[in-house]
Amino acid sequence: MIIERTEKEIIIRIPSYVTTDGLQNLVDYLTYKEATSKSKASQNDVDLLSKEVKKGWWKENKSRLIK
Repeated sequence: MIIERTEKEIIIRIPSYVTTDGLQNLVDYLTYKEATSKSKASQNDVDLLSKEVKKGWWKENKSRLIK
């Protein structure tokens, strides 16, 4: 594996024989880190948003799941 830093990006080179199974998890994590890198949200903000989303999901799907 080779990691190279240029002025604008970091390049990671991985041999072609490496399987892609675990690489997808790595790519997902890096995508998350990139998306949240400039966030000013606190953990409490994230927790409150998560609760609201779950509450809304349950309200919309409760009748479908409980009969």
